[in-house]
Amino acid sequence: MLKIVFMGTPEFAVPSLSILLENNYSVVGVVTAPDKPAGRGKKLQASAIKLFAQAKGIPVLQPEKLKDEAFLAELKSLEADLQIVVAFRMLPEVVWAMPRLGTFNLHASLLPQYRGAAPINWAIIQGETQTGLSTFFLQQEIDTGNIILQASEPIGENDTAGDLHERLMQKGAGLVLETVRQIEQGGFQTLAQDLSKPATPAPKIFKEDCQIDWQKSVASVHNFVRGLSPVPTAFTNLQDKYCKIYKTNKHFPDGWLSQFSPEQQAGAPWLTDNKHFLLMRCSDGFLSVEELQLEGGKRLPIKAFLAGNKL
Repeated sequence: MLKIVFMGTPEFAVPSLSILLENNYSVVGVVTAPDKPAGRGKKLQASAIKLFAQAKGIPVLQPEKLKDEAFLAELKSLEADLQIVVAFRMLPEVVWAMPRLGTFNLHASLLPQYRGAAPINWAIIQGETQTGLSTFFLQQEIDTGNIILQASEPIGENDTAGDLHERLMQKGAGLVLETVRQIEQGGFQTLAQDLSKPATPAPKIFKEDCQIDWQKSVASVHNFVRGLSPVPTAFTNLQDKYCKIYKTNKHFPDGWLSQFSPEQQAGAPWLTDNKHFLLMRCSDGFLSVEELQLEGGKRLPIKAFLAGNKL
């Protein structure tokens, strides 16, 4: 039976580890990030993968540095045939080359599209209507290895990053299981990544990258908001306060537009006559804000927000 070491950190990786155990694969160890302080009390918090692995009685390794000699010795002692990476960090060659069958990664895009740390976010921000998942063997450069399996997933017009994350998390588990089965059986073929078109990057997104540019089109701002929802969350300035925007809608009755001046400055808020809807001016029209959180307040649907805030 294959001996597997699983490497991952967030919730996204849990179904992939779970499905391996459900199918009686031998996971001899889990590698995850060190515990980190979180919350108001800054108490140390274990990763989702660590909590799951401990509940299943699987040994957990939490190296600060992946080239640490003590960690490498402990990893080698597990004598894994195969390593699986789901939502972890970049591995040095001394780690990914250790097992006799290699190390494969589950990535949330159809590689070489959206290589990098935030493929789900960027696919939505860029207005894609389809994305997917790839399993591939690790190589020296990030997200460049030969493809083992891929599976596509449609992106709906109003899908958020959170919606897509949930679907890919579950679908990815099935792809990991099928990849392990093919490796175990042997005789499978990998495919070099198609570089006939330039690979699209998906770099990590920081807070300062999340400010909405209302000078852009309605479609662009809508994609930006849903691509950052629920985290790290698009934001704007509303009545001189920091305001997170979680959900928008670019479709509403045409008759409303007669209320508003087309010369209105981009980024300015408008209320409908019944004061149930808040519209924001973009470069080519208006976008309806559906859910938001004003600085110091709670996340609210727009009707509840407008009932308690005078604009």
